[in-house]
Amino acid sequence: MSECGGQRSKWRAYFAVAVLACMGGAAFGAAEPQFRISQKGREFNPTELQIKRGDVVEIVNDDADLLHHAYVESDQFNFDSGDQQPGSKVDIKFTVAGDFMVLCGIHPKMKMAVHVQ
Repeated sequence: MSECGGQRSKWRAYFAVAVLACMGGAAFGAAEPQFRISQKGREFNPTELQIKRGDVVEIVNDDADLLHHAYVESDQFNFDSGDQQPGSKVDIKFTVAGDFMVLCGIHPKMKMAVHVQ
């Protein structure tokens, strides 16, 4: 291979890596959150959400000093974030249609209704 052809191949590889980096991993199936939910003051904000099946909901612990723990338990769909430190984020991809209640395992009064079409 000529030196010029080798340089082109090297630049094509650099370009491909740069494109993938700019896409944030989308080429590898990474799902971007479509909705952002705040956990602050011992409540979810908003407290109700209407989404489509397959949508991703990002839940963010916006409290400076409180742990949270988001979970969903139902016959159709389950999710458990584990303990969430202040400032942490967790994504929930709702893969089935239905009505679900997202709860906090630490603060029992925290509730968010999610309606998935």
